[in-house]
Amino acid sequence: MPTELLYQKDSYLKEFEAIVKRVDGEKIVLDRTVFNPRSGGLDHDTGVLLKDGNEYRVVRVLLDKETGEVIHFLEVSDHDLREGDKVKGIIDWDRRYRIMRMHTAAHILAAIMYRDYNALITGGHVGVEKSYDDYSLSEFNPEIFREAIRKANEVVKQGIEVKIYWLRREEALKIPGIVKLASRMPPDVEYLRIVEIPGIDMQADGGPHVKNTREIGEIVFLKAENKGRRRKRLYYTVKP
Repeated sequence: MPTELLYQKDSYLKEFEAIVKRVDGEKIVLDRTVFNPRSGGLDHDTGVLLKDGNEYRVVRVLLDKETGEVIHFLEVSDHDLREGDKVKGIIDWDRRYRIMRMHTAAHILAAIMYRDYNALITGGHVGVEKSYDDYSLSEFNPEIFREAIRKANEVVKQGIEVKIYWLRREEALKIPGIVKLASRMPPDVEYLRIVEIPGIDMQADGGPHVKNTREIGEIVFLKAENKGRRRKRLYYTVKP
């Protein structure tokens, strides 16, 4: 059975309780989790799992795309976690919240690039300290990215509430711009999770986001690079 992804319903959950489904050395699979795995270009959460007063650091989290299970990698393989155990998980909130701010900023930027330049994302990574996206632009002009960030910061200041809901896959895919990745479609599931910034963007997306664009703060241009045909890269961050 796939791991229940609690963060998809509430990105602000910091703690949770779960049952250990499987143990393989330092790899722990739970029945449910708040830990967001590294997936779709989004950096993973870190934190701890607690059992009977013992605390184990979670240093990496991955999604098994075949089974839908989330694998929590502990810092050590010498531990007392066993199948059937009840554990408490706590994520490193400061890290998660910064990733959430970056992620919502990435959606706003992608929407502006799609609207104004018909550019799709051809690669990217949302990190903790900085993020980047590659766009399918034929021309390399850093001023395009500077202007996109200026427009994105105007959206941030509007304080738009971010909506999250589910639509049937066939219904969602009829919406223009619902997918802004050039080479990847959403998973083949009956319902898709939709992240909407009303009047700005709608995307099929599985990761955590802030509730209001104002929480992003300010998006900052770092640099632009020409990575080749259809790969014009924008590096950016959000102010602490």
